[in-house]
Amino acid sequence: MEFFRKYKFFGGRIVKTGIAVFLTALICDLLSWPPMFAVITAIVTIEPTASHSIKKAFVRFPASALGAAFSVLFNFTFGDSPFTYMLVAVMTIIVCYKLRLHDGTLVAVLTGVAMISTVHDHFLSSFFVRLGTTGIGLTVSALVNFLVIKPNYSLTIQSKLHRYIIETGKLIETRGKEIVYQQPLHQDTKVKYERLWKDIETVETLCEYQKLEWKLHNFDRKDTKEFHYEYKKLGTLRQIIFHVANLMAIPPIDAPICKEKSVELMFSSIKHALHEKEYRMDEEHHQVVKKIRSIFKHCVQEDQMKQSHIALLYELLSINDLIEELHQIQLLKQKHQKLIQYKGVKAEM
Repeated sequence: MEFFRKYKFFGGRIVKTGIAVFLTALICDLLSWPPMFAVITAIVTIEPTASHSIKKAFVRFPASALGAAFSVLFNFTFGDSPFTYMLVAVMTIIVCYKLRLHDGTLVAVLTGVAMISTVHDHFLSSFFVRLGTTGIGLTVSALVNFLVIKPNYSLTIQSKLHRYIIETGKLIETRGKEIVYQQPLHQDTKVKYERLWKDIETVETLCEYQKLEWKLHNFDRKDTKEFHYEYKKLGTLRQIIFHVANLMAIPPIDAPICKEKSVELMFSSIKHALHEKEYRMDEEHHQVVKKIRSIFKHCVQEDQMKQSHIALLYELLSINDLIEELHQIQLLKQKHQKLIQYKGVKAEM
């Protein structure tokens, strides 16, 4: 078992798929119905959340009915021929698209195409049997998704968010060195930024999944409160990434501003702040920020520098303000955790 835990061969979704397939095949066997179509449906309809399974089931069932109907129609007309396979697949896709049954297209096409080789006579009864097996697959997968191993994405969101904040700090420092030493944007830096952006979108998707799960299941107020703080941190991180994107767009600067030691220190200090557990900024960081604000104010008042120079200082100060926001969110989260612990100890007394 330790070996399987280490390499994570089994996840919740794999287990749920196995259970859904077994139960679907068992029910079909008890009804003396062919399990193949039901099993195919059960496999492709296990979703990340129970809410998705239930909503998409209402789309997939009529779509499957269309696939089965086209299979019976063209099989009756042209027999088991390559032309029949082509017509069933194409017509099912077209009609599902026109009726906006997009989530059911895959199940419908699989159902229709798989039926062709099994329907030779009794076309009407075959149609209703296939529809019944598809309904069993949809129902079982939705129930398994709802009742078995209820998804909890909170810990995954928390760990991923912590890792991406650290990676953001590294990326800002790397981009800062390129700007300070008048180097163009390196391809590796650009790739890291694009990957980080996609990773953050993945966390946002997990947050949406978690919200949907809480609409269907009972939840702990403590968990929702912690999720609330993590979600606020995610929003702040996304704003930081917007400013990082602006840093990516700044061209190499050959100006006295880049020779300012405080600019280079600012990039490094931002990284260290993002790597801190509480995103705390030390006194040295505040001194650097004070110097950057002074330079920025002078540049704006005197209008002596190019727009790109002023933009660089503005982005640094904006990122600094957002890190301060992250720090405040983290402090509120810790304060709430201590309050929960205190209430728990008091209740036991």
